[in-house]
Amino acid sequence: MRQQQKQPLSLLRFYLVVGVLCVLLALLVWRILSLQILDLERGYTFLQNQGEMRSVRTAEIPAYRGVILDRRGEPLALSTPVVSIYANPQLLKNSDRLGELAEALGMELTLLQDKLARYDNKQFMYLLRHQVPDHAREILDKRIKGVFGEREYRRFYPAGEVAAQLVGFTNVDGQGIAGLELTYNEWLKGTPGKKKYIKDLHGEVVRDIGVLEPARPGKDLVLSIDLRLQYLQHRELQRAVSALGAASGTVVTLDSHTGEVLAMVNYPVYNPNGSKSGSPGSRRNRAMTDVYEPGSTMKSLTMVAALESGRYTPDTMIDTSPGRIRVGPKVYPDPRNYGLISMTRVLQKSSQVGVTKIALDLGHEPIWDVFNRFGIGQSPGTGFPGESAGKLPNRPRWYATEKVSLAFGYGISATPLQLASAYSVFANEGKQLPISLLALEGETPEGKQIISRETAAQLLGMLHAVTGEQGTARKARVSGYQVGGKTGTVHKVGPGGYEKHKYVALFAGIAPIDNPRIVTVVVINDPKGKLYGGGAVAAPVFSQITSGTLRILGVPPSEIGTLSEAGKSAPGGAT
Repeated sequence: MRQQQKQPLSLLRFYLVVGVLCVLLALLVWRILSLQILDLERGYTFLQNQGEMRSVRTAEIPAYRGVILDRRGEPLALSTPVVSIYANPQLLKNSDRLGELAEALGMELTLLQDKLARYDNKQFMYLLRHQVPDHAREILDKRIKGVFGEREYRRFYPAGEVAAQLVGFTNVDGQGIAGLELTYNEWLKGTPGKKKYIKDLHGEVVRDIGVLEPARPGKDLVLSIDLRLQYLQHRELQRAVSALGAASGTVVTLDSHTGEVLAMVNYPVYNPNGSKSGSPGSRRNRAMTDVYEPGSTMKSLTMVAALESGRYTPDTMIDTSPGRIRVGPKVYPDPRNYGLISMTRVLQKSSQVGVTKIALDLGHEPIWDVFNRFGIGQSPGTGFPGESAGKLPNRPRWYATEKVSLAFGYGISATPLQLASAYSVFANEGKQLPISLLALEGETPEGKQIISRETAAQLLGMLHAVTGEQGTARKARVSGYQVGGKTGTVHKVGPGGYEKHKYVALFAGIAPIDNPRIVTVVVINDPKGKLYGGGAVAAPVFSQITSGTLRILGVPPSEIGTLSEAGKSAPGGAT
């Protein structure tokens, strides 16, 4: 009887144990399902995320920056693949191979140790940036724990200093910070991609998972400049500035038919492929950022105001006797008494007396209006960083001397590019075209008619006379070509006003004058020695540059006798 009572109790225990085991098994299965299949609060998605947070990383795929080219397809800026060496200081600081690493990096061990100390609480630090792949591979092949490499791009400038101030440069991260690299940074930079990879506990890359977003390269940029002309003008300007002991110099050449900048050079220069440690002055694109009083180069625009008044022609006679004239407290002299001369000869000789009499007769308003129409005091609108608008004052009250000095180009300021743009009006039948730093590739800009074709033709003839045998710009003449232009010599402005023995020499010229193709402005800042005038200093540079430029562009030599009547002999000895 007692045995029968024990049997059901044993069965009960058996079933109880089996039931508990089944429950435990069910819980285990449920746990497995919840961890690996079912997407519960702390299910497989949660665990995946936690795991990825600890081992999966997203890295940026660098984008190739667009190439900058000249108008003929010659590269001015391009990107080359490089490798940057970086480290995890936490893994590296206690390494027994620091001496070996320092030797491979080419630095003193103490410097490496000091650098690691500064990053003591960090997980990332650069050891070397932008190394050529072969050198980087030598370092990485040592497999020093905590040292890694990443692929990047480094900007390279094949033309070096020749186009540096115009093209600009990028920083170490590939962002444009100067020149056209900055202006068109969004166009050039491209879009970086993304990729996933798995790393281990020590930060080593175990496996690439794949590309999430491919990198999209930047777009190329084609500039208007011709690198052949850039080299030519760089050489001639450097030679002239060095020979004259000048502080700086600038040359700008425009295509008179399109408004494109064919060359733009400055001196001093810097090498954008180096440390970029040159002075701020050497990195500045003076052609667009620096302003000067244009001086007598503005007398050509004053002549426009005279011709438009209807009271003057190129042959109108002006009495400049006795070779000087007083306006208020100031006396304006000529080098000698030219007597009765034509308006053409007034420009040819840059007669202060003749221009003063014209200015007093016209009043300052028509002259100011011409300057304003020609863009003086207005930004050229190229978008170049630091581009200056110059200054054209518009006072409610003008003193008599201010009205006269305006006609001489004093009291105003302009950049070399603005001056070239103004003279392009004469070269383009009175039409001013927008300035372009980018190649127009066959597009013909519409432009704006600033003066009549007749007035432009008359000025061409008068400017040609300036380079004649009796003109102030005889040294601007070019063998085989007829050219024209205007000299300018102005005192530099210092803290106490005009400095007595410091000058800026200018020349603005057009070539060939019978069928204009280019407009070139030369500025020599603070030449030392006995020669300092525009005719003696800037005009010869124009001659050398223009001679080479016209031949490179394939412009045929000028034909004798093709100038308009305005450029022929005029009363008073004009030629």
